[in-house]
Amino acid sequence: MSDGKTGLQLRSLIKKNGELEISLVDVPIPEPAADEVVMRVEASPINPSDLGLLLGGNNLKTARASGTKDSPVITANMSEAGLKAMAGRIDRSMPVGNEGAGVVIKTGSSDAAKALLGRTVAMYGGAMYAQYRCVKASDCLPLPAGITAAEGASCFVNPLTSLGMTETMRREGHKALVHTAAASNLGQMLNKICLKDGIPLINIVRRPEQADILRKIGAKYILDSTSASFINDLTEALAETGATIAFDAIGGGKLAGQILSSMEAAINRTKEYNRYGSNVHKQVYVYGSLDTGPIEVIRNFGSAWGVGGWLLTPFLQKIGPADAAKLRQRVVDELKTTFASHYTEVVSLQEALDLANLAVYAKRTTGQKFLICPNKKG
Repeated sequence: MSDGKTGLQLRSLIKKNGELEISLVDVPIPEPAADEVVMRVEASPINPSDLGLLLGGNNLKTARASGTKDSPVITANMSEAGLKAMAGRIDRSMPVGNEGAGVVIKTGSSDAAKALLGRTVAMYGGAMYAQYRCVKASDCLPLPAGITAAEGASCFVNPLTSLGMTETMRREGHKALVHTAAASNLGQMLNKICLKDGIPLINIVRRPEQADILRKIGAKYILDSTSASFINDLTEALAETGATIAFDAIGGGKLAGQILSSMEAAINRTKEYNRYGSNVHKQVYVYGSLDTGPIEVIRNFGSAWGVGGWLLTPFLQKIGPADAAKLRQRVVDELKTTFASHYTEVVSLQEALDLANLAVYAKRTTGQKFLICPNKKG
């Protein structure tokens, strides 16, 4: 903040001429309304869910840096297909960052707002890659004493998504679940939940080092999708656990179809032959897009099945404020255990726009997680 009235905010812009521009913009710090507070943002993670907005689907192969050390600018050429896909945001400068945490430095006149003055709070509401953020008091989650902003910065997206998966499993009548790209930060949280709650969980990974991550935290079922025995191993694990719901972070490709086929094969071990397939519903929810290609399915799993999308915000709206509050409270209670996040790099807003760092985000590599500290000196 240069004059006490403005602060830096990271913006992503896709121009009509086909250029992606990521930069820092000085924006006014709003005066809070009666029910609002102003937070000095101390920490905000870079999640896979942030990258779509930040990068606009760009692979950064044409990325180039300009500007100054204090005000860097990254530009890259959008492909024709990418430009069409992003038509709804052309020439609109978009603030980035789903969640974060910081200290409330100013409040509106309501009792709820004033009660937060000086408190360290977390919030989920977008535009968090900024030095200051004005939000409704009701959208803030006060962090307990002893919890830092860095520890609380990731207490919404990954924790509530992983809890949402087990809650969806229960509400839809399943008793075990499957998770792909399972060694991610979110996947590790899901394992800890399932171990604590006694839920059988089948983890699907793509590399031995990812399997090692899960093995160290006590995961029982860990399958490598690149193994020659993958389909047999998956069917055995499904037969043993009875899992009939999966959450897929990959999206495109054959994996969702392979999971459904293996579920049917496992079910048919104990069912009589039916030409329409088993009547046990099998469900794959796609919640990520590590592979942006088409989802390929071979319909050899009967007629009782579904493939659909799953997102955190609609799920929370569906279950209602009371049940959502229970999930948030569990996150707070277990913030240093089940829902602890670990960061490989801590960067300023300026460092977040370093080409080398951007290249790491774009790869979405397991085990690499960045934390932006907007008020850290660049």
